Amino acid sequence: MKKSVMILAFALGLTGVNAQTETNSSNNYNKWSIEFAGGVNKPQKPFSDGYFTSTPSPWVGDFGVRYMFNNKFGLKADFGYNSLTSKNNSLDFDSKYYRIDLQAVANLGRIMNFETWTNTLGLLGHAGFGYSQLRNDNFRGADEMGNFIAGVTGQIKLSNRLALTGDFSTIFNASQDRTFDGAYLPENRGFSGLIFNGTVGLNVYLGKNTKHADWTVISENIDLSAYDNKIADLENQIKNIPQKQVIVEKPVTNNVVNDKDVVKDMINDKYYSVYFDFNKSTPIENSTAAIDVLLSYLRKNPSATVDIIGYADQVGKSEYNEKLSNARATNVKTILEKAGIASSRLNVVAAGADTSIQKDSEEARRLARRVTFKIK
Repeated sequence: MKKSVMILAFALGLTGVNAQTETNSSNNYNKWSIEFAGGVNKPQKPFSDGYFTSTPSPWVGDFGVRYMFNNKFGLKADFGYNSLTSKNNSLDFDSKYYRIDLQAVANLGRIMNFETWTNTLGLLGHAGFGYSQLRNDNFRGADEMGNFIAGVTGQIKLSNRLALTGDFSTIFNASQDRTFDGAYLPENRGFSGLIFNGTVGLNVYLGKNTKHADWTVISENIDLSAYDNKIADLENQIKNIPQKQVIVEKPVTNNVVNDKDVVKDMINDKYYSVYFDFNKSTPIENSTAAIDVLLSYLRKNPSATVDIIGYADQVGKSEYNEKLSNARATNVKTILEKAGIASSRLNVVAAGADTSIQKDSEEARRLARRVTFKIK
C-alpha cells in the first residue's frame, strides 16, 4: 500500500511543477508604472571656447511610463528636459534640450537576487534610443539629433504603490550640428554630444494587484490552494483503500494506516527536496513544489515542527559552504513564514557540504545543492 501511495505522491510532485510554471506566468502582480524625477545635469561636450556650465548644473526633468513583461524585463517610454545655462564666469548662453526615448529595462535587483538580503532596496538598469532637440535663441528652429541613453536607477520601496528613486544616466547625441551654447558645429555626424544626468524621483505603481513586478519574487507567488486540494485527494484515496488490500506477514493489532504519517514519512525520506543553482540561495523555480507539500502538511498538523536542512556541494571552502547552506535553508524558512507558518515551528539547520555526493560530477553536484526537511 505504501508503494501505491509513493507513486501517487510522485505524480503529485510532477503536477506541482506544472502548477508552479503556470503560476509563474500568471498576471498576479502589477506591470505598469509611471515615473517622475528631477535633478541636475552636466553637459560635457561639445562647447565653444569660453562657454561652460556649472558642475552640476540645474535643471533636469523626466517623466516616463513603464511596462514590465515579467519581474525581470520590461520597456519604458520617457520624456526628458534639460536646462543648459552658463556659469558665472562663462560667456552667456541659455539652451534647452528635449528628448524622447524608448528603453529596455532590466530589474537587476531580481536578477541578482536582492531578496536574499533586502526587501526594500532595488536596482533597475535601462538603455535605449530616441530623438532629441537642442534649442537656443542664437539660431532658428532646432538642432535635431538621435540619442543613445543608458543608466541605473536605485530604488527604496516606500509602499506597494510607491518607491523613491535615484538615477544616473549618460546620453550620447548623434548628428549634433550645434554646440550646447548654440554655435554651429560643421560636419559633425557621429556620437559627439555627451550629457550626464542625475535625478531623484518617484515610481508610482499602477494596477489592481498588491505587488508590482519590481518587488515580486517568483518563488513567493505559489498558488497553494491547488496543492491543498491535491493533498486532500491523496489522503482520501489512502482512506478509501479497502482493508483487504493490506498485506501483512504477521499479526498486527491495527491495520489502519495513518495517512498523515505516510506523507510525513515521504517528506522525511527526502522524496521532496528544494534545489538551487550553483552559488545561489534562491530556489530554482521548478523545484518549489516540495515547499507546497510541506506547507500543506504543516497547515493540517498545527502541532508539527520541522527541521529545514540546507546543503551545498563540495566546491569551495567548508566555511563558505556552511554559510551558503544556512542561507538556502533560511530562505526556505522565510517563504514558509510568509505563507503563514509560525517561525517557532521552523528550525534552520546548516549542514554545509554534502559529502555523500560525488564532487567530480557536475550532474551529481546539482543534487547536492538542496534543502531537505525533517518533520518532528
